[in-house]
Amino acid sequence: MEQVEAVAVDGVKVVLSPDAVAKMQASRDVIEKIVSRGQVVYGVSTGFGKLANVSIPRNELNKLQLNLVRSHACGLGEPLPPAEVRAMMLLRANVLAVGLSGARPIVAQTILDLLNAGVYPVIPSRGSVGASGDLAPLAHLALVVVGEGEAFYQGRRVDGTEALRRAKIRTLTLEAKEGLALLNGTQAMAAVGGLALLRARRLVETADVAGAMTLEALLGTPTAFDDRIHQARPHKGQIASATHLRKLLKDSEIRESHKGNDPRVQDAYSLRCMPQVHGAVRDVLEHVKRIVEVETGSATDNPLVFPAEEETLSGGNFHGAPLAMGFDYAAIAIADLMSISERRIDRLVNPDANEHLPPFLTSHPGAASGFMIPHVVAAALLNEAKVLAHPASVDSVPTSGGQEDHVSMGMTAALKFRDIVALAEKVVAIEMLAAAEGLEYRSPLRPGKGVERAWRLVRRHADRLSEDRSLTKDIEAIACAIAQGRFCL
Repeated sequence: MEQVEAVAVDGVKVVLSPDAVAKMQASRDVIEKIVSRGQVVYGVSTGFGKLANVSIPRNELNKLQLNLVRSHACGLGEPLPPAEVRAMMLLRANVLAVGLSGARPIVAQTILDLLNAGVYPVIPSRGSVGASGDLAPLAHLALVVVGEGEAFYQGRRVDGTEALRRAKIRTLTLEAKEGLALLNGTQAMAAVGGLALLRARRLVETADVAGAMTLEALLGTPTAFDDRIHQARPHKGQIASATHLRKLLKDSEIRESHKGNDPRVQDAYSLRCMPQVHGAVRDVLEHVKRIVEVETGSATDNPLVFPAEEETLSGGNFHGAPLAMGFDYAAIAIADLMSISERRIDRLVNPDANEHLPPFLTSHPGAASGFMIPHVVAAALLNEAKVLAHPASVDSVPTSGGQEDHVSMGMTAALKFRDIVALAEKVVAIEMLAAAEGLEYRSPLRPGKGVERAWRLVRRHADRLSEDRSLTKDIEAIACAIAQGRFCL
């Protein structure tokens, strides 16, 4: 996924390897033989879905593929952003490059030409049920390949024909099987959910940082992060979070100032159980990352072409169940990460839960509201995430006349997951701002070295709240920095 992100976000160029070209040509040769023999093969010489039993005359095979693309390109909603489209283009070209789709090498090469030239198809975000893959989104991608549809090029939304003309890329004429080879697959959900997954992994690292800042501001104890505790319950993520927290809190003057003379025996769960909760989220994300990486290197077309046996086999590799369930799982985990962060925000601002800081982190309570409303905002965002965390994969609506009678809803799962990650970045940003404000009241004592670094990074984006002001831009700036991984200390 890091390679996918390098292309999608950083604009790394992509080339087609000679080995991939050879594999694609071998599978294409099988399709050419099928056409020349007049064999009846699904998607090559038949209709699609419920119309799979309708044979298509040889002189209409190319028209069949073009009509497939045109008819399936009926997505709705706001377009996917450029990074997700770039990821989707890369992944679709890679599916073809596996060499089991029966498409000519020029099909994958044309997608890469568009990608490298900065021609990004306009792909509506809604309309996929995740089987037979992401049909509508992929059809909008394919439309531009054949010189139709719309694309973004050099910051402008233009006709696909115009985009190809300006970029000096030839329009592709689809031949037998190639329209289907462009449409069957899970690349839209893999692109959207996969990029969100990388943000989520950065977020859980940042949640450790935010939690450590909060612990210091609240004069908490790091005893609960002792390695012996976590070796007694050796979940990999839990150990990683505990290790990270100890590193962040190392050499804390704040801790030494109240060590041994604090009547509290232990902290609240939102502080004490950070390794257990953050660690569980880490483990979920690693599990889902393995699912996504298997998917991004797989052949998700149908039928698949096996050159060694000169055989085509119809199956269901386009079904998005692995990704749908994975993204739903990850969404639930991130919603819970938000929940524990919101509880820590409450402990920072709530005078009934914290006697060591001024009410709502303002030195003028009553006349000023301080961080009262940022906590309200966090509660609102958490509520939205809880609604979105309902799994999409538990639902299925039969389509295509009952032929596609069980679908994954994987694109819905991916879009919801992406939205939850964005909400969570804002909640953790609010915690970081509140915790940074709390640390101001511990001065001149210095926090742990990692916490101090985080505090200084926060202050680069947001000044201390010496008097009430709108914190919208501050929260958004910190959330953006979190998304970019700047707080992965």
